[in-house]
Amino acid sequence: AMSKSAVRISSDLLSNPLCEQEPGFLEMVTAFDTAMKRMDSFNQEKVNIGRSSCLIQGQEENIVGFSSVFPSLNMAVKRREQTLQDYKRLQSKVEKYEEKERTGPVLAKLHQ
Repeated sequence: AMSKSAVRISSDLLSNPLCEQEPGFLEMVTAFDTAMKRMDSFNQEKVNIGRSSCLIQGQEENIVGFSSVFPSLNMAVKRREQTLQDYKRLQSKVEKYEEKERTGPVLAKLHQ
């Protein structure tokens, strides 16, 4: 919205009668208008890329799409999955020791 407003302001300045009277002012406003239009098209391109990335159906496909752009994302997902599996495995061990009778060796393993 900001870049659209900037383009609108630059267009309004370009249509100002003062531009016809002052060639230097016209040159500056024309350069400003060109820059604002380029910025707007660049911002629109970023928005379109973001929307297309977010509109991919399913989380798995979304991650696959990003993994080609950000290779470190794939490694982070793998590390997270491994850590989650380790956590689940250790959590089941803790639950198993909590169910057992509270003897010295069981309490030591539970603490460990």
